[in-house]
Amino acid sequence: MKKAAEYGAMLAVWVGLVLLFGALSDTFLSAGTFAALANRIPTLAVVGAGMTLVLILGGIDLSVGSVLGLCGAVLGVAMVDGHLPLWAAMLLALGTGVVAGTLNGAVSVGFGIPSFIVTLGMLEIARGVAYLATDSQTKYIGSAIEDLGAPSRALGLSPAFLIALFVIAAAQIVLSRTVFGRYIVAIGTNEAAVRIAGIDPRPTKIAVFALLGLLTGLGAIFHTSRLGSSDPNAGVGLELAAIAAAVIGGTSLMGGRGSVVNTFFGGLIIATLEAGLAQIGASEPTKRVITGLVIVGAVVVDAWRRRFRRVRGDSRFA
Repeated sequence: MKKAAEYGAMLAVWVGLVLLFGALSDTFLSAGTFAALANRIPTLAVVGAGMTLVLILGGIDLSVGSVLGLCGAVLGVAMVDGHLPLWAAMLLALGTGVVAGTLNGAVSVGFGIPSFIVTLGMLEIARGVAYLATDSQTKYIGSAIEDLGAPSRALGLSPAFLIALFVIAAAQIVLSRTVFGRYIVAIGTNEAAVRIAGIDPRPTKIAVFALLGLLTGLGAIFHTSRLGSSDPNAGVGLELAAIAAAVIGGTSLMGGRGSVVNTFFGGLIIATLEAGLAQIGASEPTKRVITGLVIVGAVVVDAWRRRFRRVRGDSRFA
């Protein structure tokens, strides 16, 4: 019941935003707008799902934008220069993401270094390797991959969006219905207590970073399919958007609490806000200011909620 209430609240916020822009713009409330929103967010949705798990764990990954650029570069080079079939190039892209994520987790856990420092280094490494792999050139793939990101004639939704919905549902089930998910919450809430209970948190932490890397590789495939090309500059700022989506969805930056489904709604709110502001003619600086205020507001609400729960003596497991 509590989760249903949270989902309903997030849905109500999004509907309110839609109605607001519908009142401000004559063209916003149309099937084309909603289809465009749905087909625009698969990359953010899957990366945001992985980022949510990392944040609940008590970590953070600042490298996902650059890793996405690297995975996309590997995909483009494999298909354009290596003439590999799509399925093989996609496996290479996914594998690249897993390697990057595993390295982030292993270095952070193995050496006891805060994840934001390790992933900040990976941010530079991955972007540099992407430039080297592509010689800083965009790789044009074309129709071989575009079908994945193209809306179907029947529903107006792309296969990428439908896959993203499946990933969101699976990640939420893993988080809330499995032992692995409970370990994630427990480690983010009190890692010392987990150790005292005789559970080694290190494999779980590394696995979560590796999972985020895998989902980032999937996001790179979605991004490349939407553009029909592989750009080594792809993903700039994605880490901030993924964190923002999670925070707007109620995931705590302190760890121990979050919801993958609510992160999806958070990403949808961000995409709707950007699309609505564009339709009413807001300038780029204005859009950035408003989006930033929404993110700060979400963080303030989260801090207030945490303080209120402490006063009531509620547990973060609730």
